[in-house]
Amino acid sequence: MTIPAFSKESNDYRASLIEFMDTHVYPAESVYHEQLVASGNPHFQPPILEELKAQARERGLWNLFLPYPEWGAGLSNLDYAPLAEIMGRSEIAPEVFNCNAPDTGNMEVLTLFGTDEHKERWLKPLLAGEIRSAFAMTEPAVASSDATNIEMSMRRDGDSYILNGRKWFASNAMHPNCKVLIVMGKTDPEAATHRQQSMMVVPIDAPGVTVVRNLPVFGYQDREGHAEITFEDVRVPAADVLAGEGEGFAIAQARLGPGRIHHCMRTVGIAERSLELMCKRANERVTFGKPLAARANIQDWIAESRIEIEMVRLLTLKAAHMMDTVGNKAAATEIAAIKVAGPQMALKLIDRAIQVYGGAGVTDDFPLASAYAHLRTLRLADGPDEVHKRSIARWELRRHAPA
Repeated sequence: MTIPAFSKESNDYRASLIEFMDTHVYPAESVYHEQLVASGNPHFQPPILEELKAQARERGLWNLFLPYPEWGAGLSNLDYAPLAEIMGRSEIAPEVFNCNAPDTGNMEVLTLFGTDEHKERWLKPLLAGEIRSAFAMTEPAVASSDATNIEMSMRRDGDSYILNGRKWFASNAMHPNCKVLIVMGKTDPEAATHRQQSMMVVPIDAPGVTVVRNLPVFGYQDREGHAEITFEDVRVPAADVLAGEGEGFAIAQARLGPGRIHHCMRTVGIAERSLELMCKRANERVTFGKPLAARANIQDWIAESRIEIEMVRLLTLKAAHMMDTVGNKAAATEIAAIKVAGPQMALKLIDRAIQVYGGAGVTDDFPLASAYAHLRTLRLADGPDEVHKRSIARWELRRHAPA
């Protein structure tokens, strides 16, 4: 299929983003880590982030992900793709431009399904970068890759619901500015399978909500955190049910489509940066009288990496274009495909780069080890590879089934 050219707005944003990244973001990465370590708190908000956020917002490099002009940049998925790729090159960049997960998905949910009160109380401060949010769907007691397994009880009691249950991997819930949760649970276990679930807006400090602990990922205490949270007789007004009772599964599908493609766009960005680092190291390091770059196996890795990046980038752009032109549902197979292909490609590429760096590659002196750990989680987040492959296979089998 033909991918149309990016719009002038997209190209203008891209030029500004590249300049801002080169001038401000990359130089600030070391400052960010110094401030984080000096604080002694893995969930500390380094002041440099707030400084960068203010500068980015002043320049209009803000909320670029939202396709609604009244709330964000008004760009299509296709036009946002190269911007997300640029932001994906740095672990701090998405928050600098207020384009960080899971806030992006939560802001889309509040834009599409929130009431006027939700938008005033939660969406506006999220859009302003003043607060953060978390998405509480995954549960430790069930296989949450099948969202119909969700067990959290949401029992109607007059004009409220009473919530009881346990969630985990609520990313962002350890962030010091996290103020609100979007929570998925069961309001009617007797309803049709995909009508049992609902989503509700719950303040993180509501009585009965307890953030139990952070879950380290490969030993890393990620700054935004991945929290285990318990809900004990948490009373939520019926007005805080999003889109009405029984709409939780449908909202999840609406939320996860754009979220998955944003992840994949950023994945291409970190893959590109890793390839640059690999080439730089290969040119600088000498073994047995020759630069690493002169070794045939290193050249193979570099060539294969370029090919693989381009394949995933084009597949991602195709998915974005389809989402814009025929809708998320029609693009479901392409979205599933990039969700599998993107992280796998980047992990393979980062592994090669680590090998070229040698022992230094597994330290925190370079961003490769941290990037690998973060990217490995993407083979599970927003649905594990196996669930997406199952969807693709079922679609293919239906195409070729006997009449």
